[in-house]
Amino acid sequence: MMTNWRNFMLLCRDWGFFQLINHGESETIDAMKTVTEEFFKLPLEEKMKCAQLPNTIEGYGQAFVVSEEQKLDWGDMMFILPLPIALRNFRFWPQNPQSFRETLEEYSNKLHGVSMKLFKLMSINLGVEPETISKKFVNFTQGIRMNYYPPCPEAGKVLGLAPHSDATGLTLLVQVNEVQGLQIRKNSKWVPIKPIHGSIIVNIGDVMEIMSNGEYRSIEHRAVVNFEKERLSIAAFHNPGLEAMIGPMAELVKEKTPKYKTIDAQDYVKLVINSKLDGKSLIDHMKIQ
Repeated sequence: MMTNWRNFMLLCRDWGFFQLINHGESETIDAMKTVTEEFFKLPLEEKMKCAQLPNTIEGYGQAFVVSEEQKLDWGDMMFILPLPIALRNFRFWPQNPQSFRETLEEYSNKLHGVSMKLFKLMSINLGVEPETISKKFVNFTQGIRMNYYPPCPEAGKVLGLAPHSDATGLTLLVQVNEVQGLQIRKNSKWVPIKPIHGSIIVNIGDVMEIMSNGEYRSIEHRAVVNFEKERLSIAAFHNPGLEAMIGPMAELVKEKTPKYKTIDAQDYVKLVINSKLDGKSLIDHMKIQ
């Protein structure tokens, strides 16, 4: 991965968003795109074999449904936790298409490698030792969410995914087909994103904003739908392990006041699961007033 340090710093600090090219994983990504499209084309009864269970987010269904009264997003998703291996629950891993499990495992490992390289670059960029951030993610958790946004005749009245910032450390997103829909919020305006062919879209998540004590900023984004074409994407979320503490890195607050609380990672996960998507409300909760 080629790096322009000045641009990299500005993208992480001011945008929380960039597109990564020349990453060397195009073949694996293309294979994952294929099985994702094949899965969402299956009959509903086949997809429901991997349906979510009550009070869980893993499996086929919808994300962040916390009440019967809330307005649901216009889209379906398949969410799986491939890493750590000890947490894998194959009840949610589709056996159809036949190559899905093997493809997902390789995709998971390859994107793990990309994220570790990015963590190293981010550490250097913050002026700390290169392995500082990656050490926080030694026993990390990785979740992969495949998104399907069907066409909608009244697309202007619905959202594929409500405005939010990702609760993760780092999100690596791949656009499966050529239908645009991703928008990021910049200077109170929604900016549509045209993915570069073959790129990985990188989002700074809330955990990284907290760990960097606000030096890096998570980006609020949303997904809009098309009135005549379906849209598909794949997001890989990378978080510290459940034994970690979520808070500003000690190296960055030796001479500065912490801007965010420090809490146990398990409590952080509970907070995420029990919250609906709502802008940067999670960051607001974690800020020290």
